[in-house]
Amino acid sequence: MMQKNTIIFIFTVAIMTTPLTVFAQSCQASDKSCLMDEIDNLAPKIDVQAWRDKTRRELAKAYTHEGQEDKAISLISKISSSDTKALTIRGIGFAAADNKWTDSERYEKLFKNLAAEAEKIDHKPSYSIAYTYIAMAQAFAGDNEGAMATAKSMDDQALRNKAFGETAEIQAENGDIHNALLSIAEIDSLSFRNKAYSTIATIFTKTGDVDNAYKAAQKIDNAYLKTQALQKIVNVGNAEETITE
Repeated sequence: MMQKNTIIFIFTVAIMTTPLTVFAQSCQASDKSCLMDEIDNLAPKIDVQAWRDKTRRELAKAYTHEGQEDKAISLISKISSSDTKALTIRGIGFAAADNKWTDSERYEKLFKNLAAEAEKIDHKPSYSIAYTYIAMAQAFAGDNEGAMATAKSMDDQALRNKAFGETAEIQAENGDIHNALLSIAEIDSLSFRNKAYSTIATIFTKTGDVDNAYKAAQKIDNAYLKTQALQKIVNVGNAEETITE
């Protein structure tokens, strides 16, 4: 009898001291919110920092796609790598833009919060790249004024020019020649500006919008690049359209 009671006692203690997660109810596969929270809880247990950062980067994008952008932003401070922080900011911004929210104030709040997180990055190149990503995401979301303001706020000339060039490409892909040209006009390097005009001319040419392609080509102040852009327009519909750069 004593032996039986001892066994019962040991079994009871074992149950009481077993981690509760073993007995926790698992998620339904279709419950994305539950799955994402499970990933969030598992992330600290990942031993390799790079893997842990990557997990949180991808989770932040998923949270945003599911409309939980506050949870997404809270993950940025938990990421160790400055470069991955910047990429996470990019991922959140583009995921939000892809959601095509109709609430402009929601976007305004999001981009303000992303800028606040970018300010915490102490690695200068990653800091500047983060702002480039924010401007690009704003352009993708249709917030052209915000994209312009973000790009203008950047101190690094080369990255500021890159931000204007990247936003112009997104605007061109959206069929917005007006804002694409405004963005490129802010680039203070002639060679970079010519390249940007050439790039958006190509974008419009590929979509068959030859009128806007021509408008962009006419802005190019380099004879060779201009002839290349014009030749691509001429080649539309021909069997051999590709021009090797």
